[in-house]
Amino acid sequence: MRGFVKRVSQKMSKLSNIQVEQFLTAITEENEMLDSIFESLSTGLIIVDEKWFILQNNKAAERYIPFKIRPDDTKAESVPLWETVDDEDIASFMEDCYRNDKTNVCAEFTVTTSGGSVRFITITLIPFIQQHHAAGTVVTVADITEKRSQEVLLHRMESLAGLTNLAASVAHEIKNPLGAISIHIQLIQKALKKARDGDGKLPDRKFVENYLDVVNEEIDNLNKIVVDFLFAVRPISANLTLVNPNKLLEHFADFFKPEFTQHHITVDLDLCKDAPRLMIDEKLFREVTVNIVQNALAAILERYPETERTTGGGHLGISTRIKSDKFILEFSDNGIGMSEKTVAHIFEPYYTTKPNGTGLGMTMAYKIIKEFSGDISVASVRGQGAVFTITLPIPQTDTRLLTHNNDFQSPVAVKRTENIKDSSI
Repeated sequence: MRGFVKRVSQKMSKLSNIQVEQFLTAITEENEMLDSIFESLSTGLIIVDEKWFILQNNKAAERYIPFKIRPDDTKAESVPLWETVDDEDIASFMEDCYRNDKTNVCAEFTVTTSGGSVRFITITLIPFIQQHHAAGTVVTVADITEKRSQEVLLHRMESLAGLTNLAASVAHEIKNPLGAISIHIQLIQKALKKARDGDGKLPDRKFVENYLDVVNEEIDNLNKIVVDFLFAVRPISANLTLVNPNKLLEHFADFFKPEFTQHHITVDLDLCKDAPRLMIDEKLFREVTVNIVQNALAAILERYPETERTTGGGHLGISTRIKSDKFILEFSDNGIGMSEKTVAHIFEPYYTTKPNGTGLGMTMAYKIIKEFSGDISVASVRGQGAVFTITLPIPQTDTRLLTHNNDFQSPVAVKRTENIKDSSI
């Protein structure tokens, strides 16, 4: 059709009035069809000019992106796209791409609908080409919530596979209390039978109560084992959102630093710049952090007496860095450290070296990090401290698309003096 329109337009002066009317009708029908296709797309589309003023958009884009100024509002005609968006992260991303001439980039965001549910979207920027030159930017918006939900479901199914080992551990834990209960009930039964077969006199009151005390104690132990088991196997309800982990760590540090300061233990944060947003649950991430930090505190207190801590003996370091497509978080302490056996079993349920420990703290930390599609490991030498390393995947926020041909560079970009070589975020 485009070839037909071009040929006819070249002969416009030779057309009759009827032919011109037919030509205009054909163009109108084609435009209506293209508009229908544009509006029917499930992917959101926004086309902006070189200054990021909105040229055109479809309804899908309005469903996915929260706007404080609707695109069809006359106010939107005089402001760049990011000033119409009611989401700080999305607006900052768009403005940064404009000011730094970034194209062919993709970023992932979380948005909250009017109903309160969280949706995951990806925003992709590609050049808008007219007459072989970039005349603006095409912003595409895709809803990937279903994909993220399937990933979470897959991780939970993988977690269920570990229930076999956990059930075996629980069976072993239950066996001892049941054995003790059985033995003491048998002793009571024998004492009662002996009394009935003899003079009918019951055993000494203290004798029976001692056995019953043991039975009650073991029943309490069984109850604790069952409660801990339910705690360990319960599904993790993770509300995954894209958040800045460094900001969370700084906030958590403000919470636990006073306790370390009270014991004369220094806490140092060495956080990387421009940390990417990660798919994590803030509450669960805090649970992992607190668990590791409390273990570090106990290890440092065990190694250093107070007199050595007052001279700077104890130390906890928290550092972050980015390697390839991974975000790496390390907790390092100079506490008492762990033996090779403890390192090998630390993430197993019910394994603990503490007198009153449940052996489930690090198991839960492991489950939570796995729920985040990450990994956690520990390296330690007895008497030399320990280092916990958490590795989390960076979402496609920093995904780089194919770089467009330099012939399509916009005139505005040519005039700018910055020599932007990398178009990634």
